[in-house]
Amino acid sequence: MKPASLTIATLALGVFGIITTEMGIVGVLPQVSAELDVAPATAGLLVGVFALVIALTGPFMTLLASRFDRKTVLATSIAVFAASNAGYALTTRFDVMLAFRIVPAVFHPVFFSVALATAARLVPARDATRATTRVFAGVTVGFALGVPLTSYLAEHLSLQAAFWFGAAINLIAFLGILRFLPTLPEARRQSYGDQVGVLRSGRMWLSILSVVLIFAAMFSVYGYFAEYLGEVTGLDGSWVSGLLLVFGLVMILGNFAFGALLRRHPIRTALAYPALCLAVFVLVYATGPHTTAMLVAVPIWAAIHSGGLIVSQTWLGRDARAAPEFGNSLFISFSNLGITAGTTTAGRLLATTDTHQLPWTGAAFAAAALATMLVRTTLDRRLPARAHRIATSASPATSSR
Repeated sequence: MKPASLTIATLALGVFGIITTEMGIVGVLPQVSAELDVAPATAGLLVGVFALVIALTGPFMTLLASRFDRKTVLATSIAVFAASNAGYALTTRFDVMLAFRIVPAVFHPVFFSVALATAARLVPARDATRATTRVFAGVTVGFALGVPLTSYLAEHLSLQAAFWFGAAINLIAFLGILRFLPTLPEARRQSYGDQVGVLRSGRMWLSILSVVLIFAAMFSVYGYFAEYLGEVTGLDGSWVSGLLLVFGLVMILGNFAFGALLRRHPIRTALAYPALCLAVFVLVYATGPHTTAMLVAVPIWAAIHSGGLIVSQTWLGRDARAAPEFGNSLFISFSNLGITAGTTTAGRLLATTDTHQLPWTGAAFAAAALATMLVRTTLDRRLPARAHRIATSASPATSSR
């Protein structure tokens, strides 16, 4: 068996390939619209339908995949992404490309869920957070490098070259999984009922709501990054592109920083996150009209934004220890629901008010997330205290027997 670090790096590469496939399409929509002769709004379905399919199918597909060996599941999922990118490159029909977006979207949460659980399983329990942080690095590197590189290839070579790049990355990850990942059957096969049983807990639903609100906060503002910097700060396209690259690079470092904080102080770090989001959105609002100040604020914003993935997954994972892969699928599905809720709410706000007010949407979602997480931690404190009172009150009766 190869060292666990090499296997985890392969899983991170797979995540990088999936993010490049998922989000890279955003940067090439104009070329897709032109080459496939569809309206820009129609081309946008390639983004929206992908996210919707993830949100709707994630937990169910992960339950079905739980019956199979982890290596088989991961290899099959990443192979589907490689084949889908090849399909994008070869087709000249929009309906075919849309179909090739739907199929990998079904496997997206399966790969993420199993990859995160597998990374944690390959190392001692004390190193589980570090392992999942390294897998999440594939997400931040995908945003920082995969998406811009896809756009660059489409602009300077061809749209097909951009898609073949995505196919190549996923193919390399597929070969790496076959070569380096050991066979990993479930040590104890869980029934579907046991896995779904984690949803019976009210605390789990509070954690899920927290994830939705955190991602709504993050993406209600980030989703309109270019529009905000263009209309409020007055930056041109070149500046916006450069700052997007800076944002992505800072996210790589921030991901590891939050991972280290979570290993030391998991609850405190998680509770601090929505408060930091609230503060950074106030900062973005205050510096918005001022170019120099905004140039300083963007890296700070990126550093805070980077923690949302690992913080939310760790927070929800506490309530899904009995079914970690199913819990990860819930995280993937409900985080995408949060993205949809955040961008939709912000879009409606922009239709009725000026763009400068946009950060207040994120601030409101962040405040709601913090309140929800505080309620969740209050339950943790009250239940042990209640158990202690019951035990204390019962002790005299016990001693009198």
